[in-house]
Amino acid sequence: MEKEFGNTDNDNIEVAGSNENTEEDITSNSWQNQEDMADTDITRTGKNEEKIPAAKRIRNNIIELCVYVAIIVICVAFVPKYVLQRTIVDGRSMMNTLNDGENLLVEKVSYRFSDPGRFDVIVFYPHGRDSADYYIKRIIGLPGETVQIKGKDIYIDGEKLEENFGKDPITEPGMAEDPIKLGEDEFFVLGDNRTVSEDSRYEEVGPVKRENIEGRAVLRIYPLSEFGTFD
Repeated sequence: MEKEFGNTDNDNIEVAGSNENTEEDITSNSWQNQEDMADTDITRTGKNEEKIPAAKRIRNNIIELCVYVAIIVICVAFVPKYVLQRTIVDGRSMMNTLNDGENLLVEKVSYRFSDPGRFDVIVFYPHGRDSADYYIKRIIGLPGETVQIKGKDIYIDGEKLEENFGKDPITEPGMAEDPIKLGEDEFFVLGDNRTVSEDSRYEEVGPVKRENIEGRAVLRIYPLSEFGTFD
């Protein structure tokens, strides 16, 4: 009977061991199920996250397209009117600095913050902004100054102006044969080709008012062989 009890104890130990193994298996299976569920959740979450970036990409593409359209509209409507404009030289009045048919860029920003300077090459409307005609000339006299041409020389407030922009010596002083007193918003301009230029020496143009100056010519862009700045 002791042997039987002994056997029984062994059996109980084995059963207990078997139960322990079962519990371990259950525990392992439980953890495995939890891990599987976690993996499933991660996979599902990953799928959801994939859908969100796709929606964001579409939205970003739309925003990017709108930005491009806005830039194009600004370039077409805003830039030529207020910032930068292409201008074509028509005629020989600015030779040898500028030649007929050359393309220039005229910037319109600097004169909003500073005054036009002596010797600037400007684009202006000689008959006012209601007219489509525009001229390209060089500023010689500034507001408040007195300009006079004596022979081939230019005098500012009674002093000879030292400059060498003229293609040829002046032969016709026009109205500037007598002193011309410029107003506080007026500029005296000449073409560099002074034997043919129609400029502030003549009544058809006269002194140029600040409000009629469109901008300053800064860059020659065509022909490409002459690309660059100029004096």
